[in-house]
Amino acid sequence: MAEGRKILVTGATGQVAGPVATSLARDHEVWAAARFSDERKREALSAEGVRCIASDLAAGDFAELPRDFDHVLHFAVARSSDFDGDFRVNAEATGALMSHCRAARSFLHCSTSGVYQPNGHALFTEESPLGDNHRVMMPTYSLSKIAAEAVVRFAAREFDLPTTIVRLNTPYGSNGGWPFFHLEMIKKGLPIPVHSNAPSRYTLLHEDDIVRTVLGLAEAATVPARIVNWCGQEHVSIEEWCAYLGNLIGIEPVFDVTDRTLESVMTDNRRMRELVGPARVDWRSGLRRMVEERHPDWLVA
Repeated sequence: MAEGRKILVTGATGQVAGPVATSLARDHEVWAAARFSDERKREALSAEGVRCIASDLAAGDFAELPRDFDHVLHFAVARSSDFDGDFRVNAEATGALMSHCRAARSFLHCSTSGVYQPNGHALFTEESPLGDNHRVMMPTYSLSKIAAEAVVRFAAREFDLPTTIVRLNTPYGSNGGWPFFHLEMIKKGLPIPVHSNAPSRYTLLHEDDIVRTVLGLAEAATVPARIVNWCGQEHVSIEEWCAYLGNLIGIEPVFDVTDRTLESVMTDNRRMRELVGPARVDWRSGLRRMVEERHPDWLVA
């Protein structure tokens, strides 16, 4: 990827897009669009060379947003119990953004592996059936993200805008993620929900691999939109990574076995490997580094 590209990152105040924006800002002109209700997050991004523009994407507020981006990396997402609001943010606003940025070289839309229909311990490919995966935890999430994918597929054709839809599976790293939440639950002695159809396996992707591959996936954009599972190649269970985290901090995790939590979501990354290569960060080293950087005083092993 040549230096000096003009890149828009939405959702840059979030766990995944934040490291993407700050890392790319070292070599590119990076803009971040968000509401920036927390001024500290704006200041932190600005300090890393990111140009921050206050914009309410859900309201179609693009007045201060240029149209001449080389790449648009769309990570903004709403998660609530309000179907109307989440469809407006996740689907409608995404279409409006693609219309505004239709002159871009590529548009990358971050979807989720939570769009797949639960199917025990099946390994999901990009062609696997879609369904209401997250209903027990986030009732609007899977459906609004499926709706967003449909809008993105239409807009890619309508605006002849090369597009990649990445279905992200369990991101984690120094900026947080699901394993980090589990780490804090273990420290507090809180029971961690795991599905009764054990083990609860997912396909982790460290933020270093996200940053390393994101522009390559954007460059791979096509019309019609290309769909890619964005994940590592190590399928790891919650039980396994919590046991490892517990060993690092000297506390045995407690599990709550239940049907009222997510089932396994393992994804195949062969298509990703063909485009940008495999994930490089081993899950154990990635989790250890997460603890070292977030809570070094907790480490005993």
